[in-house]
Amino acid sequence: MNNRSRYRVMKSTEMEPFVYPIASCIAGVDEVGRGPLVGAVVTAAVILDPANVIVGLADSKKLSEKKRLALYDEIKEKALCWSLGRAEPEEIDQLNILHATMLAMQRAVARLSIQPDLVLIDGNRCPKLPMKSLAVVKGDNRVAEISAASILAKVTRDREMEELDLLFPQYGFAQHKGYPTAFHLDKLSQFGATEHYRKSFAPVRRALGLE
Repeated sequence: MNNRSRYRVMKSTEMEPFVYPIASCIAGVDEVGRGPLVGAVVTAAVILDPANVIVGLADSKKLSEKKRLALYDEIKEKALCWSLGRAEPEEIDQLNILHATMLAMQRAVARLSIQPDLVLIDGNRCPKLPMKSLAVVKGDNRVAEISAASILAKVTRDREMEELDLLFPQYGFAQHKGYPTAFHLDKLSQFGATEHYRKSFAPVRRALGLE
């Protein structure tokens, strides 16, 4: 068992460094897209290679787009394995956003080509998994594997919003990525909701005349 995989530490200015539990194979999981009004919630799971270190991993939201895109390619190249999971707007409406996020995380872990014996989850709760898991508050800035997952998930979802922007340019999805900015709410009120919106979210319900 490699000590480097047991005790890798990421320093954080906000919290104490994270000390890794003893495990032979660790995956990190994070999500992007709980707050937006449109599109899927996207998750990623990553198992890093301790012999192929990636420098500069951090919370994806704190990285410049240029740095995020460079790390996205490096993670896909150097990680032992990685996978994506998602829950679509219809599932979010049916399950609610919390349970849909847990489902998307389960899907990401299940799609890993290597089964980890420990999964570290960003946040304060874990989905039900067939292996041990641990929730890490602010893990996307404290745990390398979670940081890597946050980068893969964010770049993936941002690209989906850019593609949606090409189909519906009037909403400005490429700029706000589906989040309920004042501009977005104004366009939603003006043009109504497309099939890509989460109909259970209050601003969308109002736009559809459901409230």
